[in-house]
Amino acid sequence: MHTRTRTAYYTAGGLPEEELTDPSAWRERRDAWARVLVSPARTTLVAEDLDGTVVGLLTAGPSHHEDLDASTYYELYQIGVLAHTWGRGVGGALHREFVALAAAAGCAEGVLECWASNTRAQRFYARNGWRPDGARRPGPLDHDYLRMRLKLVPHS
Repeated sequence: MHTRTRTAYYTAGGLPEEELTDPSAWRERRDAWARVLVSPARTTLVAEDLDGTVVGLLTAGPSHHEDLDASTYYELYQIGVLAHTWGRGVGGALHREFVALAAAAGCAEGVLECWASNTRAQRFYARNGWRPDGARRPGPLDHDYLRMRLKLVPHS
């Protein structure tokens, strides 16, 4: 699931698929996901379609950005949705789950990084209230990752 959604994300921004599907990297990604799935600090959820097929995933947890207080910022590490289900509300449903997780963690803001070349993802996040905060780090094809933040509405 991660490999398929990651490939869709980066090819939407212009990265050649061959650079993303190299089998030599599969083991490394599998091992990384094994660590993520047992981490008590991270939450991973999946979205299923009506027949029970997994079509999306979400991973979130405390912010890993050194300049942000992890007790205030909850990080959206990934929303990944299979390309054939784009536009069907899967990403929106996963985003609502992220907001609920962040609120349950007592955080006031969300934070994420979005690849500058993937304007589709940037539009999705902007529609959901995310705004760039000016922080950047290097990414593929010499296009940075943009850091974005979301002010969470306090629940009473």
